[in-house]
Amino acid sequence: MDLDVLNMFIIAGGTLAIPILAFVASFLLWPAALIKVYHWYWRRRLGMQVDYAEYQGYRFCFSHRGNPGARPSVLMLHGFSAHKDMWLGVVKFLPRNMHLVCVDMPGHEGTTRTGAEDYSIEGQVNRIHQFVRCTGLKKKPFHLIGTSMGGNVAGVYAARHPTDLCGVTLICPAGLQYPTESKFVQRLRELEKSQDSDGIPLIPSTPEEMEEMLRLCSFVRFKIPKQILQGLVDVRIPNNDFYRECFMELVGEKSRHSLHENMHLISTPLQVIWGKNDQVLDVSGASVLSEAVSGSQVHLLDNCGHSVVMERPRKSAQLILDFIIAQQNAGINSNKKRS
Repeated sequence: MDLDVLNMFIIAGGTLAIPILAFVASFLLWPAALIKVYHWYWRRRLGMQVDYAEYQGYRFCFSHRGNPGARPSVLMLHGFSAHKDMWLGVVKFLPRNMHLVCVDMPGHEGTTRTGAEDYSIEGQVNRIHQFVRCTGLKKKPFHLIGTSMGGNVAGVYAARHPTDLCGVTLICPAGLQYPTESKFVQRLRELEKSQDSDGIPLIPSTPEEMEEMLRLCSFVRFKIPKQILQGLVDVRIPNNDFYRECFMELVGEKSRHSLHENMHLISTPLQVIWGKNDQVLDVSGASVLSEAVSGSQVHLLDNCGHSVVMERPRKSAQLILDFIIAQQNAGINSNKKRS
């Protein structure tokens, strides 16, 4: 073989080896950094831009895509100890021309961390209302989506600020009195009796606890390498004190049943999506909402747990889009009848 050709292959092989070795090193040595790069990559690929908004010195971090148009804007509220990027799987299956906004909830990720008064459900509703005002979302009725803790906030928001919204989607929301207690709620009762705040299943501090949390939240059993589990833990550990403070507010008397106490005030068209195999918040909560809010649309998903937006992103996106279009068409037909 010609020496120049041989050199070319060696250089090409070396060039390819560098990113491969970098990836392997990141996977083994810095899995937390790799997870952050993964989120950055998917935001970029899906066209989601990260931005900040301020309200009287309080900073909100959010990602967004598109501009307000014929369809209503969509605001998404994530669950406890998550962040705006948890919606990326759903965003992937929504139209590129829809105006989408995913915000970090109070104290989470890039949004200002203050104190307990902002972590209760009422406090979070107030902060999200401020976000809506300072970003101009309320110029036109928008569609609000929330999951778990975010579903509790979204439901109470709908009760408090109905004129801001054209529809609301609650995905396995917290804040109800569930006819059937879940495995997670039973565990919380045990912790309450023992006054053990370090054993909360949603606040893992080891790879083993992280794996257990994923089993609790998901019906689908993912085989996740230990390095990635360690990376997920490494990302969370610096925030665990905040998560405990926030969690204690959420299960306190003021917030524990916030949605249940306010659901009768929801007049906005309501969609409820729930995994039938939810071990965190029992699916029996769906019937509580459907009985309290007339005309609500309920979807129960087979072979799906609490992490609906991660387990069934395509189905979630389709249900949400169909609901938004149906409500929009109903509004158009209503206006035609009046004219």
